[in-house]
Amino acid sequence: MLRFVAIAILAGAATAFAGTVGIAQMSSAAPSPAPTATLPPQPQGAEVAFVTSIQKDLMRRFPRAANALKAGYFRYGNEDETGAISYVNLRWQSIDPRHPSQLWYDVKGNLLGADFSVLQSSSPSAPHLWGVNPRRWLDFPAHVHWIVVDPSGKERYGYTTVAKFVAAGGDTSDPRPASVVALGKATSAEQVRHVFVFPHVWDLIVWVKHNPDGAFADKNPLVTPSANAGKDSM
Repeated sequence: MLRFVAIAILAGAATAFAGTVGIAQMSSAAPSPAPTATLPPQPQGAEVAFVTSIQKDLMRRFPRAANALKAGYFRYGNEDETGAISYVNLRWQSIDPRHPSQLWYDVKGNLLGADFSVLQSSSPSAPHLWGVNPRRWLDFPAHVHWIVVDPSGKERYGYTTVAKFVAAGGDTSDPRPASVVALGKATSAEQVRHVFVFPHVWDLIVWVKHNPDGAFADKNPLVTPSANAGKDSM
């Protein structure tokens, strides 16, 4: 689940941007990581069928993190404060409800939820898809992620704004490990397992695991985060 990553990215971008523009201008220009209006977290109307369908389908096909790995997803972040660990397949256009761009699991590898994405380059306005209220789609800015393997063999995850990546010599059309080294996040290109651009997308976050607070809620009371949840990335 990337809601908290997006908030961090936006906060970093706002800090850098504040030095060159007024606060009012900055606030009006920045994309929002939240719906434009409050909606109940419980599915409404046609959303009920959508949620019921993906819960049944995704739980059948991807019940464990190993299933996601076999399907081409890979882990790219730490456990967030909701208890979710995100896996991505780098396909940012969800063509139907069977193709989430991300899946998220708990620390034991059990499926928790999914993200569906639509590129903003193909849909300037929030999507009208699958009976889901357009206001549920979140506006996520472009940013860059990397996965580095440290000398002990452990994966470490990080991300930055596009501006910082470009300032370090990175090319968003062809992101390379050398730019992660230039950012000081790895000592050699060989340590970098993945580096990729998360493009500007509309993102829909849905709990696949039953959530008594609603499938579109921020958190799930049935999920207990581990002691390491919410630790900063590198």
